[in-house]
Amino acid sequence: MAELLHPGLVLVAAGLALTLLSGRARTALTLLAPAAAVALVLAAPDGVAWRGTILGYPVVPYTVDALSRLFALVFAIMAFGGGLFALKQESRVEVPAAFVYAGSAIGVTLAGDLITVFVFWELMALGSTLVIWSAGTASAYRASMRYLMVHLLGGVVLMAGIAGHVAGTGSTAFVRIALDSPAHWLILAGFLVNAGAPPLSAWLPDAYPEASWSGTVFLSAFTTKTAVYVLLRAFPGTELLVFVGLFMIFYGIVYALLENDMRRILAYSIVNQVGFMIVGIGIGTEMSLNGAAAHAFTHILYKALLLMSAGAVLYETGRRKCTDLGGLFRTMPLTMVCGTIGALSISSFPLTSGFVSKSMVGQAALDGHMGVVWLLLAAASAGVFLHAGIKFPWFVFFQKDSGLRPPDPPWSQRLAMVLFAALCIGLGVYYAPLYRLLPYPVDYVPYTGAHVVEMLQLLLFSGLAFFVMLPLLKRTLTITLDTDWFYRKAGPWLADALRAGIGAVDRAVRRAGLSTLGAGMGVLSRALGDRGKLARAYGTGTMVLWVAILLTFYLILYYA
Repeated sequence: MAELLHPGLVLVAAGLALTLLSGRARTALTLLAPAAAVALVLAAPDGVAWRGTILGYPVVPYTVDALSRLFALVFAIMAFGGGLFALKQESRVEVPAAFVYAGSAIGVTLAGDLITVFVFWELMALGSTLVIWSAGTASAYRASMRYLMVHLLGGVVLMAGIAGHVAGTGSTAFVRIALDSPAHWLILAGFLVNAGAPPLSAWLPDAYPEASWSGTVFLSAFTTKTAVYVLLRAFPGTELLVFVGLFMIFYGIVYALLENDMRRILAYSIVNQVGFMIVGIGIGTEMSLNGAAAHAFTHILYKALLLMSAGAVLYETGRRKCTDLGGLFRTMPLTMVCGTIGALSISSFPLTSGFVSKSMVGQAALDGHMGVVWLLLAAASAGVFLHAGIKFPWFVFFQKDSGLRPPDPPWSQRLAMVLFAALCIGLGVYYAPLYRLLPYPVDYVPYTGAHVVEMLQLLLFSGLAFFVMLPLLKRTLTITLDTDWFYRKAGPWLADALRAGIGAVDRAVRRAGLSTLGAGMGVLSRALGDRGKLARAYGTGTMVLWVAILLTFYLILYYA
């Protein structure tokens, strides 16, 4: 029976049940439900577990293979770590919404048909919107509405693509898709919206940092990595994705270097890291697809760790700007150590999880004789170390003393950070279990002398560049403009301008219409009024004459 339980639906049901619980029962379910999901994913045999029909179309809500198991497992682990970190969260909505969100992400990974994918895809959008909204601030509410607007747009595009695909092929199966029809382009566009691809990348740094200290941890894991999963499943080897991914990589680096808000730095870093995965999907070889999948797995862990450390700082200080922070290593040593481990992992430092995953994508580019792509990936790795590997921990924990003396956070947050830090180091040292989970056989050894020396040199010189240019990187109280400006500022301005223009035209038309109507009424009044020509008294002879004339015309028409 356990093999037939859907781990995603277990989490969704747990999320709904959490709304009714409190105290120890709520804490127990928060930890036990994702732990059960992890066990169910590991125990599930390969193959189809559930199948059925909806409106005459076959659906496969639960099927397992190596790729789906990998993503479902890391999503369940993330739900456990996020729930542990959020045990002190006072919001009654956030953790239940996050579990619905996580369960829906698992539902997408275990779906064998496009209809099920779409249902869980939309449920993810609702759950994640509630996670943002539950922060309870005005800025969080506005950000959640913008977030929902973008994702509903992506959902409509995806639905149109799926409908066209099913109408054209007669199949609902979620398999590899060729870009050979408008419907398939719409499906790709719908997936890329959730991946944070241009031109809508700004939804991510706009919305995620507005969530609570624990909400951003959940948000970092599911939406973008679910998009990576569906791209791996449907569009491997699509060359366009190489260019999309490279754009995302450098877009994320540039904006992260400009940012002052510590969580916006890490949000832009999500876009950057997903770009590496999408490049791997676009290359399309077994090595690159393994690299993209492995990097998604490790990224969820180290990005959650980074955002846990940032969330702990926010929880204890109430501040999120780098200009307001600094010197926290004195009183938050555990948070500093865990944040630094996450920073080293995202920078692919040897003996961390990022080193054994990201390097596979670069090696695939090299094996495919894509020299320019390899050089750009190498340069981007240096940029990652600049903005996430050094900038985040330096300005938050080590820069000029801010005078703040907060303690390390409560035990649940400390335990969650230690758990994920251990995973980041553990997978970097003993990576064989991760490689065994990958969809294709792995014939790759990350720890070669050349590779280790190359990465250390890259990180060393990028670190040197950071400290040489530190005066130029000094944070100021500025706001970075992104593409969301078009629907946050230009959109309302354009709407107001159109409203004013349409209003002016409407008033002019109304005035002209009323003037014309008044003139017409004047003519009628002069003709039909009590002094009009038709109201005058006429003699009997005149009326007889008109009757005779009309009778004559009638007789002519009748006999003609």
